[in-house]
Amino acid sequence: MKPSITVKLILAFLLVAVTGLALASGIVYALTVISFKQLVFNQSRDRFVADAALYYQVNGSWQGVADYFNLRETSPFPGNSGPGPNAQPSVPQVNSGSGGPPGPSFVFLLADADGKVLIAAGDYQAGDVIPTAKLAQGTPVEVNGEQVGTVLVIGSPPPLGTRESQYLTRTNLALLYAALGAALVALVLGIVLARTLTQPLRELTAAIHAMAGGELKQSVSVKSKDELGELAAAFNQMSADLDRLNQSRRQMTADIAHDLRTPLTVIGGYVESLRDGVLKPTPERFDTIHAEVEHLQRLVEDLRTLSEADAGELTLNREPVSPSALLERMLKFYGSLAAGKKVTLAVRVEAGLPEVRVDPDRMAQVFGNLITNSLRYTPEGGTITLTARGEDGKVLLGVEDNGRGIPAEILPHIFERFYRGDPSRESSESGLGLAIVRAIVEAHGGRVEATSPGEGLGASFRISLSTGQEKMV
Repeated sequence: MKPSITVKLILAFLLVAVTGLALASGIVYALTVISFKQLVFNQSRDRFVADAALYYQVNGSWQGVADYFNLRETSPFPGNSGPGPNAQPSVPQVNSGSGGPPGPSFVFLLADADGKVLIAAGDYQAGDVIPTAKLAQGTPVEVNGEQVGTVLVIGSPPPLGTRESQYLTRTNLALLYAALGAALVALVLGIVLARTLTQPLRELTAAIHAMAGGELKQSVSVKSKDELGELAAAFNQMSADLDRLNQSRRQMTADIAHDLRTPLTVIGGYVESLRDGVLKPTPERFDTIHAEVEHLQRLVEDLRTLSEADAGELTLNREPVSPSALLERMLKFYGSLAAGKKVTLAVRVEAGLPEVRVDPDRMAQVFGNLITNSLRYTPEGGTITLTARGEDGKVLLGVEDNGRGIPAEILPHIFERFYRGDPSRESSESGLGLAIVRAIVEAHGGRVEATSPGEGLGASFRISLSTGQEKMV
């Protein structure tokens, strides 16, 4: 079984915390040991300098200083003189540098004011003269404001004593306990953060499984505005859109079945009656059957057009067309139909408009649907105006009427397929006309929109087509 993302996040948080703690602890430990050793060493050197100054002040010279310090380091009664400045842990034992038997040697070298070695250390022997440059690196021994000698550090610092080692051991234990405590806190915080980060993912997973089971309408809580919050919001929008599309698909299927059933019922009834001799074959009855067949053909053709548009396969035979010529053509086609309904069909075109590259037959289909739609809702004595004007390098073609208008609650849905905002719509209409208008206009790279001031105030459809002369922003 593969580890979950929660476990991976917890391990990642813990690994980062432990790595950081290890680096920090190592650096702190190294700096502490170095600094502590340097402190102990400096204290030992300062004590040696102070003891040497005291000796000179008491005796008035350096006579016998080597024997004095040798005696302090080797005395079995440290209480007589106290611990010497070169006592362990500050002094490694090397040699006395006096030419006699081996005795205590010192990390610190003492030279008089002239640089002559008084207490030997390292490679320097008593009586050697220290170079001036080397002497300048030492610590001066002053008595009453006068430099009477110099102390030099020779060799490496001595190892720490018992007390110092114990102090460092306690410091190391404190660092270890702090690191373990911090690691525990990091683990707890990692668990909390990992669960917090993965909770939206778990909700999304459950919602996706529910969608896979057929329940398309799902919603997850949006608890933040970060990337996870945006993901949850996008999922909610996708789920709502899918549910809406599914409902639309079901409604469209029902509407198609209804629109097919009605003419088929009429045709079937007439054919059965004619076959059984119940009705006599008359031209009127054949006209009715033919009208229903034409209705079926229009419905099938409309569905095919929408299907091609959805698949991006709608064929367009584009050619340069003058907007005025296109609208005059529509006036010629539908003028008599409008006159029969006692509605005035007029054309208003702005002068000097450029040509647009469109498919004339497809645009004729667009205007045919819009004009017949306006004729349906424009009363006798009304007017339908076909308009064309320019705006920002585009040509705006319009169909305006002063008919019944479009209610505000219906306006956003009128281009949807089979949308029936008006229950009294004539049954001979497929309900796909405006959907086809939008599909054809968008296939031309244009846009169509509808506006209406309100019921009884007419409606306006506007088509925006590019001419390739748009203003550069």
